[in-house]
Amino acid sequence: MEVLPEVTASPTEPAALPASVTEIVHEGTTYYIVGTAHVSQRSVDDVRTVIDLVKPDVVCVELDKTRHEALTKESAFKELDVFKVIKEGRTLYLLAHLALSSYQRRIGNSLGVKPGAELLAACNMATKRSIPVELIDRDINITLKRTWANLGLWKRSMLLSSLLVGWDDGEPATAEPVTAATVEDLKEPKALSEMLTQLGEAVPQIKKPLIDERDQYLASKALDAGKGRKKVVAVVGAAHVPGMKAHFGEIIDRDALDKLPPPSLLWTALKWLVPLLFIVGIVWFWRTSDSASLAEMMLAWILPTSIGAGALTLLSGGKLLSVLSALVVAPIAAIHPLLGTGMVVGVVEAWRRKPSVADCERLPDDVEAGWRGYLRNPVTRILIVTVASGLGTALGFWVGVGYVANLVN
Repeated sequence: MEVLPEVTASPTEPAALPASVTEIVHEGTTYYIVGTAHVSQRSVDDVRTVIDLVKPDVVCVELDKTRHEALTKESAFKELDVFKVIKEGRTLYLLAHLALSSYQRRIGNSLGVKPGAELLAACNMATKRSIPVELIDRDINITLKRTWANLGLWKRSMLLSSLLVGWDDGEPATAEPVTAATVEDLKEPKALSEMLTQLGEAVPQIKKPLIDERDQYLASKALDAGKGRKKVVAVVGAAHVPGMKAHFGEIIDRDALDKLPPPSLLWTALKWLVPLLFIVGIVWFWRTSDSASLAEMMLAWILPTSIGAGALTLLSGGKLLSVLSALVVAPIAAIHPLLGTGMVVGVVEAWRRKPSVADCERLPDDVEAGWRGYLRNPVTRILIVTVASGLGTALGFWVGVGYVANLVN
């Protein structure tokens, strides 16, 4: 395998290929990898130029079926089933996804470029020229779930809160504005290397599934797409180019990269052990203590748990019936590992708000508006109420544990 750091045009070529192109020759097939920024007009122009000059046998794009449909359909959220999201426990995951999408859309809007425009341009040009298109990225849901599974509860909360509030009031006065030149500078090898190194040091749990694993996946799929063909154009984010070059030609086990990690044994054990130990402790203290009755101890943890869930449900804008549901369900959910307050309260809130198709279609625009938009749209309001009720239950439960401990001392 011969790897060249950059394409250089021969004197007979009509024009030089853009500097964003990396050429890899493998087993008689030439791969032209176009490193792009997903909010860059220059990247759009580069993609069109490369396809025009190379006239490839196949065009590969850093997309999976879900993201391809999101780019080509009028609304990616038109068929969103809020009830299903809540029942499957994917509320935090969806909120994080919406926040990330909003962040990218804001940058794109400031530059006048739709996020993913270069990928869409590659698909459109290939279709017009009757060139096959191959979607070579891993399913976005698997990528995000593997990333989410790598994060602990604290890092999940910090990531989500920073995404939700980071853009709420616009950029700080001291922040440098994002410009086309800034975006293009980030595509430079040195800047990319520094950025990826910093990301790996700061949050290695994110870098591995979000960047490293996908580098392998993209390289493997592009290699498969090029078998039996002479020329392949692959359009991917510039951050993936170094990793793809490093793994090109290797045997990659994509099945392993497609697997969802099983729940942590420690976390699964704690979900059952904490409630069990608490109940055993209540009974033991009741039998051995003369200072408090069973009713007093039960009331000492039930009241804070219910109040915590109900209060945060109310403060997050939940409907009255949702607040009442939180008050009733929270004490049971606190000691039942298979029942979540948010699961019940979220379903009740969704039933009361009845989000429409129009609400789902409006999601991208509303979340761009920051907290006001999140609270304005019924879908995101339901998600926030769901998360708040669960958080209130957890906080109230541990306050109740403290009250019980004080009673028996």
